[in-house]
Amino acid sequence: MDTKADYVVIQALENGVTIMGLTRGTNTKFHHSEKLDKGEIMIAQFTEHTSAIKIRGKAKVLTGVGSIIPEGYGQ
Repeated sequence: MDTKADYVVIQALENGVTIMGLTRGTNTKFHHSEKLDKGEIMIAQFTEHTSAIKIRGKAKVLTGVGSIIPEGYGQ
């Protein structure tokens, strides 16, 4: 695993935010999921197994290239 890979910080803005890790390769599958409640924070990292992260629910996402907040939510 590359320990210098970028991290993604996800903060739940409501209860029940689901975060799913998706695999790399020709057959993309879900390989891990977590559920966060309002205010909880998860720090995730892309690895040789994780190529994408899907977030279901309202969450603030911070990356090395900026942050994303759903429409209608302030900082």
